[in-house]
Amino acid sequence: MKIALLGYGKMGKIIEKIATDRKHEIVLKIDYDNLHEFTAENLQKADAAIEFSTPSTALSNIKHCLDANVPVVVGTTGWYDQIPVLKQECEDGNKSLIYASNFSVGVNIFFHVNRVLAKLMNQHPYYDVQVEEIHHIQKLDAPSGTAITIAEGIIDNLDAKQKWVNLLPDANGVNDDNVKTDEVLIESYRIDSVPGTHTVIYDSEVDTIEFKHTAHNRNGFALGAVLAAEWIKDRKGFYSVEDMFDMK
Repeated sequence: MKIALLGYGKMGKIIEKIATDRKHEIVLKIDYDNLHEFTAENLQKADAAIEFSTPSTALSNIKHCLDANVPVVVGTTGWYDQIPVLKQECEDGNKSLIYASNFSVGVNIFFHVNRVLAKLMNQHPYYDVQVEEIHHIQKLDAPSGTAITIAEGIIDNLDAKQKWVNLLPDANGVNDDNVKTDEVLIESYRIDSVPGTHTVIYDSEVDTIEFKHTAHNRNGFALGAVLAAEWIKDRKGFYSVEDMFDMK
């Protein structure tokens, strides 16, 4: 298939390699230095677009793809408040979009088990839960979209939790004194060269249960995005990655 890459940083380059290894063709690569090439005519040379840019540009890129009637895979977060609008546009206009905070196969298995575990923990209210995420220092957002998805999976299934809050450490670590009992704390750490580590921690007076996913590199994220492009290219509608992996 023919693929357009929207965002050609580190992730874009890894996606390019994995896509070509899978015998796909990259027909368009858009970054800051060639925005003049980001036209409907050029987009329509592709069977699908993969969007991995920045939170500030993602929504505009998505709209360009939908206007050109090109299926789009969206790995960038920061635009989720527009989901109802874009879902309606896809349904009304017979257009195609699939999105995820993380397309990694392993992470999506982790998401599923996290939801199952949270539901189980309703029977054990003496455990409290928090989420810890660690990423490289170049990561622009905190908490990570993956950590938010994990926290929301807990909130949707654990009756005691109603919202999440995010704290970053200072010189003295993380001060969680003001975190309420109905809140899921997400602790965010930025450490050089860490692709992404997410841990769910259930803690009680007698023991601690830790459930962790550690990415060794970005290849899993990139492979998942290419798999999503293969999946969406002949479909119409608005999808999350849960639809692709059938893990709802």
